[in-house]
Amino acid sequence: MKNCPYCKIEVGGNLKKCPLCQSKLNGESEKPYFPQQTTLKLQSFFYKLQLFIVWTVVISSLGLDFLFGFDMWHFVKFHWSLIVSMWLIVFEFGIMRLFKKGISSARIMTLFVFIVLVMTGVTAYYIGKLPFITEWVAPIVIMGTLIANFVLAMIDKNGNAMVYLLTNLVVGILPYIVFYFFADRDCPVAWIVCLMISVILFVGAIIFKGREVVSEIQRRLNV
Repeated sequence: MKNCPYCKIEVGGNLKKCPLCQSKLNGESEKPYFPQQTTLKLQSFFYKLQLFIVWTVVISSLGLDFLFGFDMWHFVKFHWSLIVSMWLIVFEFGIMRLFKKGISSARIMTLFVFIVLVMTGVTAYYIGKLPFITEWVAPIVIMGTLIANFVLAMIDKNGNAMVYLLTNLVVGILPYIVFYFFADRDCPVAWIVCLMISVILFVGAIIFKGREVVSEIQRRLNV
């Protein structure tokens, strides 16, 4: 058993420092009292490895762009390294935080799609492809998210997916209102299809999960 020469206490196990004063312990080690968390150590190593790779790519791209003047995309009138860094940093501090134990699949998918759409929109703005993203890619992705959340809400026994389905339904309807009433222009075909799917899934949610829909609305609106 080890002992601390300053605190005059005996410490079992295989600790190297005194738990009171953090001084080096004397004596021989014993078998550890608690099992080692090898799985957590391995997960921590891979997390640190990917974090190191992400920041290596970010720093390298910024250096190549601003210090060496390396032009990767000739059609982009913007520093390409800022776009690359934006994607990687958002991936690291946004998307990576979603994949934690205890978070529902509906929440992960909804937030993941929202983050990726926002980042895609920002990128498309600087490369001149924003109309294509807003009129075709965004509604198609939202339609897919709507259908997936509808399926999750039907099979979810805890009722955690219903709020994300209702949120997606609102997102599917709002663009049509914006185009028709405020933008004073014809709504793109993809958004009209998205509107129809939103209404169909809302009716389906009422038919199959009517009480959960009413309960969720009352809880969110405090009525």
